[in-house]
Parts: sequence; C-alpha cells; structure tokens
Amino acid sequence: MNTLLRAIHRGLTELLHIERRLEPFFRPALNRLTREPSARFLQYLINRKRKDEGLALAQETIFDYEEESLNAIIELMADQMRGHFQPGKYERGGNTKTHGIVRATVTVRDDLPEHMRKGIFSEVRSYPAYVRYSGPGPDVPSDIRDAGFSSMALKIMDVPGEKIMDDEKFTQDFPAICTPTFVTPDTRSNARLQYWSLHDMPLYYFWDPRDSHILDFFMQALWTETQFNPLGHRFWSCVPYLLGEGQAMIYSYYPKTEVVRSIPGVPFGKVPFNYLRDNMVKTLNEQDVEFDFLAQVQTDPHRMPIENAAVRWPEKLSPFIPAATIHIPKQKFDSPEQFEFTKRLSINPWHCLHDHRPLGNQNRARRRMYYELSKFRQEVNNTPHMEPDGSEVFG
Repeated sequence: MNTLLRAIHRGLTELLHIERRLEPFFRPALNRLTREPSARFLQYLINRKRKDEGLALAQETIFDYEEESLNAIIELMADQMRGHFQPGKYERGGNTKTHGIVRATVTVRDDLPEHMRKGIFSEVRSYPAYVRYSGPGPDVPSDIRDAGFSSMALKIMDVPGEKIMDDEKFTQDFPAICTPTFVTPDTRSNARLQYWSLHDMPLYYFWDPRDSHILDFFMQALWTETQFNPLGHRFWSCVPYLLGEGQAMIYSYYPKTEVVRSIPGVPFGKVPFNYLRDNMVKTLNEQDVEFDFLAQVQTDPHRMPIENAAVRWPEKLSPFIPAATIHIPKQKFDSPEQFEFTKRLSINPWHCLHDHRPLGNQNRARRRMYYELSKFRQEVNNTPHMEPDGSEVFG
C-alpha cells in the first residue's frame, strides 16, 4: 500500500509541477476573479464548525496536547533534516532555501493611531534590519519545482528593552509567509503534517479521511502559486502577537514597488535553478524596494481567534493599518560570504519585546522548536549562532 500511495503522490506532484509552469499565463487573472470569493466561502465552511468559547481579547487557551505535539514536531523535523542533508551542509527544517538576505531600514510611521503605539511602534524612528527571503522546504529544489510558497522574515536590530529570550539582546524578529492563513490550524495537526512530510507524502495530511484538512488545502491553494520575485509578493504572519498588553495583532508585508517578474523558460523550456534569486538580484541592481508593514488589531475574540491559525481575520471587522515602512535600498547581496552569514542567524519570533509576545499554540511551540532545531543545525554545521547588529561586512 505504501508503494501505491507513494506512486500516486509522485504522479500528483508531477502534474502540479506541470501546472506551475503554466500558471504565469493564467493565474493573475484567475486570482483577481475568484480568489477572494473562494476564500470567503472556505472561511464560512471553516467557521461553521467552530464554537464561540467566550474568550476575551488577546486571551490564550492552553491545550493538553501541546507538549506531546511539540516533541513530535521537533523529532520529525530533525529526522527530515538528517534525511535531506549531509553534516556541514544542513539547511533549516522549514523556510529552507535561502533566496537572499538583504539589508533594510524599518521606519515607524508618524500617523499611527495612539492605541497601536506599542513596542517598536511606540516612537517615530528608524531601525536597521535584515530581511531573509526563503522557499518552503524541507529540501532545496529548483525554484520552478517548489511548492509555490515563499517567506519573508524581518530581523530588526538596535531595539532597546528587555527581550523574552536572552540569546539575543537587541533584536525583534517578525517572520511571515505568503498565505494569509497557516498550513495547519494547530500544533496537533502540524505534527501530523510533519509525519507525512517525513515520508515525502505531505498531500495525504490534507486528504487523510480519518482527519481531513481538505478545507485548509483549498485555502492554501488559493495563495500557493508560481512565485515570480520575493520582493513583489505579499506576506502575512498568520498567527497573532501582542500589540501591548491585552491587545493582539496579525501583521502583513505589502509590496509597494514594481519588480522584475519574468520567468525565463516557461512554460516548457529550461528555467534557471535559482530564478527567484536572479530576479531579486536584477531588481536590487536597478532600484530600491519598499513594503508597508501593516498591522490588524483583533476586535472580535471568536471571529478573530488566537488559537486557530486556519481562520482568516476578517478585514471588515478590523482593517490592516500601515504601521511602518520597510525600505530595501539598491544593493549587492549574492556574495558567498553573505549567504554563509545566513547560516549563523537564528530567526525566532520569541526574539522580541514583551509588548510583542507571540500568541497561540503554534507560536508557543515555535519558542522551543525554533531554538532547538536552529541549535541542532548550527552545531552540525559548526556555524555558531550570532546576533547581528548591522555592521557586518561581506565580500
């Protein structure tokens, strides 16, 4: 049966790779016509099953399965890393393939509403930052054969104040991905996904009739598509964070700049292995790039849940508000030294001020999961962790 399941999964994956080569010719128009109506319908079906638990704003619920699920996730992801990479060349277990890490400046806006002036947004100022763009994992495929998924992780530096984790003193990390909801609703489901991923059959996580996540599959499919340039996509946190005590937010990075979008070789020619990186290089050789750092404040504890990352917070209840600008200047970023630098970086949302404490079961899991897997990777590679300050010089 396993042999048959693998063959079916491999066939479906190959069909998806063919479709990915065709997407640039039809997907933008399809998105404009169908994405939002489809998302509203799927969210209706997802929410129909949920009960109102009568929680307060920013209130968390601790589940009895969390420790067991977390242990399983760490073990399964470490096994995936051992299976995909050789010692000395380990990549991250998730958000694996580095397309590039670039220098940036994050500037807090002066028109932010008073109730949102918390944490790094409490004063109008600029911060130095690094931004890491990456592909999904758990391996490092040709870009045209990835899962149609990318991430943007912001490491802000020179941030004063006490941090929750003590391995970095002056950083605030804000990771985000290209889908507005997360691939799993909670850590129990995430452990199941990691089990199927370890066996190289992740599609069966969604389709398992004993624990179906077909609605999550279709929700993810609305945003996973052939990527054209990480500098031109929108990204979301998917999971909530404090915005000062008693107030929760989800954040998003919204692109403001026209960037290089061409994909040489599509539909059926030879596509460059790292065309996403190539498009980033071409873009930043010619121009600066900007994103709006948007924040959406929780106003309804049921419709905008803390613990279920499959639920999209409705913008009708609370719109995204521009909180800061992310400015990425023209630069050269593709030297071997700069990519080597990324191996020593640890991005963890718990590198944060108390005013931005991560919320929800998947964020609670990230604290130990990210720390242990990062430490494991860096020890195997002999690339000790470092906290950057922006003064780094590369070749």
